[in-house]
Amino acid sequence: MNKKGIVILLLCLFCSLTSFAQGRKGLRINEVMVQNDSNYLDAYGNRHAWIELFNSTRASMQISNVYITNDKSVPTKYGVPRGDHNTKLGPLQHVLFFADNDPGKGTFHLSFELTPGVDNHIYLFDADGITLIDEVVVPANLPANCSYALLHDGVSGDKDGENKFHPEFWTVRDGKAHGYITPCEVNMVESTNSSVEKFRTHDSHGFVLTLMAMGIVFSALLLLSICFFFFGKANEKNATKKKAAAIANHHTDDTPVTVKGDSGEEIAAIGMALYEHLNAHDKEDTILTINKVKKAYSPWSSKIYTLRETPNRKTW
Repeated sequence: MNKKGIVILLLCLFCSLTSFAQGRKGLRINEVMVQNDSNYLDAYGNRHAWIELFNSTRASMQISNVYITNDKSVPTKYGVPRGDHNTKLGPLQHVLFFADNDPGKGTFHLSFELTPGVDNHIYLFDADGITLIDEVVVPANLPANCSYALLHDGVSGDKDGENKFHPEFWTVRDGKAHGYITPCEVNMVESTNSSVEKFRTHDSHGFVLTLMAMGIVFSALLLLSICFFFFGKANEKNATKKKAAAIANHHTDDTPVTVKGDSGEEIAAIGMALYEHLNAHDKEDTILTINKVKKAYSPWSSKIYTLRETPNRKTW
């Protein structure tokens, strides 16, 4: 491989890694429970503290090789292993990790625990173990079986890539109305759509909605008609050009095209033949003339072949 190819390959690799790293900046710590006595169960039927991560981007994200830790001085305390297809998060998708200090149970079991009654610092580092993606400080006064969650999924208040903790975007959820604990679910559960309710208030009979729907339909039909009209004109113009080009290629010079006609003798002979055929009788046109044609001999119609031959008689 020449030097130019190597440079292009390295440039493509650098761009892909850069875009991949930029995509991981949308990964957020979304909800945390420190003391779990009567809440979410893991796959083994046990209750542990848990940390929920959220992909706040509109694209799929691979979170393998990111690090989760409760000690900033040890950023690589737990690395999400590779090879698990569940570590690929879809757009706006959640994933739950259990802080049970037992990573042997699987990918989503961390190598540390959270301690109730103290401030728990949780950090999320990128695959290089240096770039801080997100952080949160869970307060020491968080009650048991309550979670510390973002008010809205993925909205942590970070601007310009600060990746800092902003407590005003977090709230304590106790599982009651307007404070639901939602592991692997959206934090803000909206029972109604404010836009729909507002539209229903201003258009109770649906007249505006009907006019809007009809307007959209007729606008679409009008647009299609205009498109078909211009497409037809364009095709007609194109066909005319092709026809003119074909004629020009057939007659390259400007000399008039002459058609060779029949001579006078040929025309006279054809006219006489037509006259004789159409006026075969001088007196009556209804007379049918039948020319008797002598039938040619054919052995197929000969009667001698239909007679039986007389057998030879022998005397004894």
